[in-house]
Amino acid sequence: MRATLIYGAGDVRVEDVPDPVLREPTDALVRVVRSCICGSDLWPYGSRPASAQGDRIGHEFLGVVEELGADVSGLRRGDLVVAPFVWADNTCDFCREGLHTSCRHGGSWARDGIDGGQGEAVRVPQAQGTLVKLPAAADPALLPSLLALSDVFPTGHHSAVRAGVGPRTTVTVIGDGAVGLSAVLAAKRLGAERIILMGRHKDRTDLGREFGATDIVAARGEEGIAHVRDLTGGDGTHTVLECVGLRPAIETALGVVRDGGVISRVGAPQYPEVPFDFGVFFRNVTLTGGVAPARAYIDELLPDVLEGRCEPGKVFDRTVGLSEVPDGYRAMADRSALKVMIQP
Repeated sequence: MRATLIYGAGDVRVEDVPDPVLREPTDALVRVVRSCICGSDLWPYGSRPASAQGDRIGHEFLGVVEELGADVSGLRRGDLVVAPFVWADNTCDFCREGLHTSCRHGGSWARDGIDGGQGEAVRVPQAQGTLVKLPAAADPALLPSLLALSDVFPTGHHSAVRAGVGPRTTVTVIGDGAVGLSAVLAAKRLGAERIILMGRHKDRTDLGREFGATDIVAARGEEGIAHVRDLTGGDGTHTVLECVGLRPAIETALGVVRDGGVISRVGAPQYPEVPFDFGVFFRNVTLTGGVAPARAYIDELLPDVLEGRCEPGKVFDRTVGLSEVPDGYRAMADRSALKVMIQP
């Protein structure tokens, strides 16, 4: 079959790889019908050292079940399924606590011999716990939004949940990428009173307004902080959803959060230290967030997607075939695309 491999910074190729086969009775084989490129894929795309051996990549996909191991129940061949961006058994103590990213028997796609999602098929370990069955009659027009359930929408939702967003909450979202826009959508869904989106790309912030942003702040640094403060009577917002992962973003978050407020960071951090000094301590600011346990949220978010109340799939603004995946990476890296969907 064909699949995407990364060889180094800027070097993504689509090549022939061995067809996946069942290895464990808990496995399933899934034919991929949609996958995508994640913003987190751009970190290795921008910095990975060159190597002679390429590695599989990709962790978001929808597919159709082709084969099932003997120990897998609740799924049948032909089922349409969504795979969260980590696989998990959904039965261990961490999974029962809603922390599937720490599953005792789980792991990550495209690592340790596990297939990546950007290909024609995937061997899914712990299939019964990992895969979420979708309605057979799901409207094909919903596929982008169903695909968003694999990572980006639950990640935005996780940032809002960890921050305690709810009715009468004011929110600042930092970042107008796909995760930031998903955080806007999640905050609106949870009833936030006011949502300030900090972003400077008009096509993206326009979508942010459609998702529920009440204010847009394009300025960065001290100017951006001052603008948010002006909008909030000098206080800042109760919650800040940091969806970038760079140090200037967390510094901005500290500048716009209200005393006693919460910063929830879900942008993969590219900095080793958080500037949480005594002044921040004295303001009683809470820092939370982390990697989203998508599997814990999909069942909750799915009805709103199926019934059209939320359309997170609007973050996909370009679709490519599998052979065009390198072009998709370039488009996301140079910001000519927000999020690229792959149709094998």
